[in-house]
Amino acid sequence: MSGNEVEMMKARLPAPAQERLQSLRLADGRATVVLDSSGLAAGEREVLEESVREALSRESGISDVRVAMTAEREGQGARRKRIIAVGSGKGGVGKSTVSANLAVALARAGHKVGLVDADIYGPSQARLLGTEGQRPVARDKKLIPVESRWGVSVLSMAHLAEPGQAIAWRGPMAGNALVQMLEGDWTGVDVLIVDLPPGTGDIQLTMLQRFKPDGAVIVSTPQDLALLDATRAIALFDKGGVPVIGLVENMAGYVCPHCGETSDPFGIGGAQAAAEERGCPFLGRIPLDISIRRESDEGVPPAAGDGPRAPAFAAIAAGVTAWMNAP
Repeated sequence: MSGNEVEMMKARLPAPAQERLQSLRLADGRATVVLDSSGLAAGEREVLEESVREALSRESGISDVRVAMTAEREGQGARRKRIIAVGSGKGGVGKSTVSANLAVALARAGHKVGLVDADIYGPSQARLLGTEGQRPVARDKKLIPVESRWGVSVLSMAHLAEPGQAIAWRGPMAGNALVQMLEGDWTGVDVLIVDLPPGTGDIQLTMLQRFKPDGAVIVSTPQDLALLDATRAIALFDKGGVPVIGLVENMAGYVCPHCGETSDPFGIGGAQAAAEERGCPFLGRIPLDISIRRESDEGVPPAAGDGPRAPAFAAIAAGVTAWMNAP
């Protein structure tokens, strides 16, 4: 859908929605809308949301409408900081890329976002957010997060260790490093994303015991093996009493950079089927696209721009925001 068509669709929204509209994105028949709910009572928010759903549902080509309300600002019922863990049962599913772009998409939607890179042995968030070479300072024995240019503050072992240094620590030392980052100065942050390492080991247990997340996002590829491991991650959060916000299916189709055609080397729909089987929400799909890899290596998250992959991350962020705003 062209930019002009999107602008025309915005113009057909009810006037109150137009005044509070922060973004409207369209992808694969799904409309993702972010509205500013500052100063509105619960009933007024519901009326506003329903009016947007009705208006967009009448548009041709729109099969699904997702509406997210931004967090209340300070002085208008400011909300406490939410901790959202992003996990997977195995490595290699793109969990860190999803974490970084989820954080950026939430920031673009109006949240004040922080990100903790809890993968102590294989940190990647400094590269993904373009903050390599920066060092955090300490104030009152707390680390001050590094500020990325994407509106996300971040702490990672990559900011604390020398480049290329092998971090050969036993479990307790890794746990202490996680505690130091989570207890950093996150003043003003209303959403703290925690990029967990793969598996269900010491870091996950430390997280559950000392900094119980409000919710968890599970990332998987469509492969049966990845889904099996994702199920183990879900079971760990269930055991720890952490609600699963939803599943994300990453690498859901390979987009050829030459012809633009999509193939499915890893299958498709597996994560959605697993979500339905377990009664978890399905947050969306992200394709296996070389542009995501290239931009991520350059420290430019695809969610930060207006490229073809940004709407997929915006839709996932909208699903997380809707979960946070649910009564």
